[in-house]
Amino acid sequence: MKIGIGTIPTAGVATHPSAVIERFLEFGRKTEALGFEGLWTTDAFARGNASLDPLMLMSALCGVTRRIELGTCVMQVPLRHPVELAHRAQTLAVLSGGRFRFGVGSGSTKHDFDAVQVDYDRRFKLLPEYLAVMRRVWAGEAVFGPVLGVWPHTEGGPPVYLGAWRSARWIDLAARHCAGWIASGIYADLAELKIGADMFRAAGGKRAILANVFVDLRPEPEIHPVIARAKVHMVCDKAEARDRFRRIQDIGVDDVLLVCPFGDIAQLDVIREIVG
Repeated sequence: MKIGIGTIPTAGVATHPSAVIERFLEFGRKTEALGFEGLWTTDAFARGNASLDPLMLMSALCGVTRRIELGTCVMQVPLRHPVELAHRAQTLAVLSGGRFRFGVGSGSTKHDFDAVQVDYDRRFKLLPEYLAVMRRVWAGEAVFGPVLGVWPHTEGGPPVYLGAWRSARWIDLAARHCAGWIASGIYADLAELKIGADMFRAAGGKRAILANVFVDLRPEPEIHPVIARAKVHMVCDKAEARDRFRRIQDIGVDDVLLVCPFGDIAQLDVIREIVG
């Protein structure tokens, strides 16, 4: 099982305007230096806290990393125009030298939809429709007018990974039409994730990723409301973290994305020690 790092930039570390990006670049360099598979970040922008655009964040890492994957887990596709989003994703695929992994989803928070005047109740219908549009753009087809144009060697677009609940509809879409499936440690326990992983394999899926596994191994970890309700996490002592990590391995996913506290980059060293 491969280990990637997830991180969620927070304004709390910002002592001056450039502090957040300096920290994020430091995360990228250290993630690569410690031998992790990749660095991924989330997409949320109308939930009461300052946030940053994930594709722009990933583009900042292109110049300071060479090996690791750069991914979104997950981009809320229905909130954007699919042609414009396809263009941005294609750009990041070029800048990253093919290392960009486009994790996408329907979205789960109504506030984000209200902020851009998109109907929250249509999100499950819009996601497959918009994915189909983006694939046509990446194939060089005209969708709503003039052809956008495909940058050389990016035909077909970046690898798309579908972040979704464990349901036959979404598992089938992820297995048959995407590069993989992204499950969340926030919403499903290990037994549910095992069922989903088995369904994904049976449908022919190749890469199953478990994201949003929060890790905080400090004596006094920060407890955020999201962490408090997470069903799979490693906010505990080191011995318990090793046991939980082994149980994650046993469910049969290919990758796990461990979310490191943005305010304490030294936790990356501790994570490396725990997972080996």
